Amino acid sequence: MPNAPQRPMAVVALGGGHGLAASLRALRRVTPHLTAIVGVSDDGGSSGRLRDEFGIVPPGDLRMALAALCGDDDWGSTWARVLQHRFSSSGQLNGHSLGNLLITALWEETGDVVSGLDWVARLLDAKGKVLPLCIEPLEIVAQVKTTAGAMEEVRGQVQVATTAHEIQSIALRPENPQVCQQAVSAVRAADAVVLGPGSWYTSVLTHFQVPEMSQALHESTAMRILTLNLRPQAGETDGYSATRYLEVLANSYPNFRVDVVLADPDHVADAPELERVAKVAGARIEWAKVANTVGAVDQHAPDSLASAFASIFAHGRIDSWQ
Repeated sequence: MPNAPQRPMAVVALGGGHGLAASLRALRRVTPHLTAIVGVSDDGGSSGRLRDEFGIVPPGDLRMALAALCGDDDWGSTWARVLQHRFSSSGQLNGHSLGNLLITALWEETGDVVSGLDWVARLLDAKGKVLPLCIEPLEIVAQVKTTAGAMEEVRGQVQVATTAHEIQSIALRPENPQVCQQAVSAVRAADAVVLGPGSWYTSVLTHFQVPEMSQALHESTAMRILTLNLRPQAGETDGYSATRYLEVLANSYPNFRVDVVLADPDHVADAPELERVAKVAGARIEWAKVANTVGAVDQHAPDSLASAFASIFAHGRIDSWQ
């Protein structure tokens, strides 16, 4: 009898903002079973205003994830643009994103964060599911070291992301927030979990600060993939080498296993050191040229990143989807 076809991989991608969106644009090309788990600590711009006014989780990174999951056809590309449309005026709508307002309206109509996001996903014909990390807004608190060597506390995502000081550690307030149970279940059922790229402290590592999610990530039997940033982020990770991202993860959460580190050789200046640190961590390096070759060369190219993920999955337990 012929071999039974392998099922597509169930993939969960965690993070927020532009980094998570880059992963999602690639991963939706590789598997139809894709879930995004999005941090909810943003306190700036349109998201911050809506968070303060309505007491809701900030919708901005959730909106970006939904837009990234739109298809490449006319319907998907049009709705992705509409969702991202930002008003410019002299009135109160100035700076607001239409997608943020749409998500907020559906939360008020449904009375449920997850249900509201599902309705937006259905409208967009999104190629995956978007879930918040928690169902209440979070505040990031960072301990930073000044140039004089003093320790200071910085509060709020915008302030932490733009700090001129060296981040030593992060925490969340509240310390034990209401996690999204569907997000925890998705991690526990996943065949692969993707972390990064993205703002390291304010988008990626926040997931480990939520106790139930951290436990699920540590106990997961999924393949754990770490996608490295192409460049440091001014402020938050200013001056970081490629290896530094992996070192921060390993030092902060030493019991978390990483299986694969995905890195672009053209954006890694310390390749031997990265190989050494990855080996100590029990991970292998997947070298792949995943950056744009034209335009914004410090951003990931969806097709190239998708090919890299497909190659990684092909070495896993379940074949990638075609």
